[in-house]
Amino acid sequence: MKRFNRSEVLRATAAIAIVSLITLSLSQLRGGGSGAPDFSCASSQSARIEERIAIEVSAGESGSEIGKELFEKGVVKSSQAFFGVAVGDPRSARIAAGVHMIDPQICAIQALEQLLDASRIVGLISVKEGMWISEITPQLVAAGFSQEAIKAAIASVKLPDGFNKLEGLFFPAQYSFARGTSAADALASAIKRAEGAMKESGFFLEGDTFTPQESLIIASLIQAEGKAQDFAQISRVIRNRLQIGMPLQFDSTVHYIQKKRGNIFLSTKSTTIDSAYNTYRRYGLPPGPINNPGESAMRAAMKPAAGNWLYFITVAPSDTRFTNDFAEFNRWKVEYRKNLRDGVFG
Repeated sequence: MKRFNRSEVLRATAAIAIVSLITLSLSQLRGGGSGAPDFSCASSQSARIEERIAIEVSAGESGSEIGKELFEKGVVKSSQAFFGVAVGDPRSARIAAGVHMIDPQICAIQALEQLLDASRIVGLISVKEGMWISEITPQLVAAGFSQEAIKAAIASVKLPDGFNKLEGLFFPAQYSFARGTSAADALASAIKRAEGAMKESGFFLEGDTFTPQESLIIASLIQAEGKAQDFAQISRVIRNRLQIGMPLQFDSTVHYIQKKRGNIFLSTKSTTIDSAYNTYRRYGLPPGPINNPGESAMRAAMKPAAGNWLYFITVAPSDTRFTNDFAEFNRWKVEYRKNLRDGVFG
């Protein structure tokens, strides 16, 4: 029988202890923080607004750092309980930067749910696909940025190479910026997200007919002119018209000049506005994007559907038709006008 000396026994004991500690830690993480002190979920009640606690989350902050602040401010009973829940739930990666108003003395799972609740974020900025910069800036003001700071940031913010306008580069998403964030940094973060979406869509690949900025202009036209299910076909119409030197003649470009939304029917006078954005008077693309398009419109700009269409019209809700026959287009226009009179569009 082999005899073990004292040092071998100590090494073996230490190894067993380390393995046991690792196993216990992993077990606790998989169990959502079991074993760590936690408030009861059943006993938690929604707090009044004035009782809520401000939890400030910075971009890239870890679950352990968030858990520490939650514990120190009396939201959770232990930082370990929240960390265990965060590690076991992939949604924790979607906690937005910003100030979250969270109930006191709640269980770790409820703390995560409240951190994911956009309605609890202070100064939430919701940028929808197709919004203009002029529609986004009031939200920035409401979130605490001054008009002067926003104006200065727009004038000085660094744009990606080849782009000369901020319009189109404020990527549609929900934003909440931590206290102390400058207007310039807020704009930069939106532009960074737009750059990422453009790269994913193939804007910067060599060999394309259009520059990245021209592709973004096309994406903005697609966004303004139709719904997602029609984006690829609208993209083809734009390319077909440009290829034969046909003016785009899009109402959306005149709406952009006038800064008007809704069911606006262009008068003959409107189509004669002297502006580089007026695609009734000017050939080719407008000089810049006419809104801030989303990723679906960006992808459609780079991957148009196959077809020879030159005209399209939405005859009824969810009924957009495409053709290269002008006579057919005019027949559809009569149908559209009848549906409009009959209230089909609501």
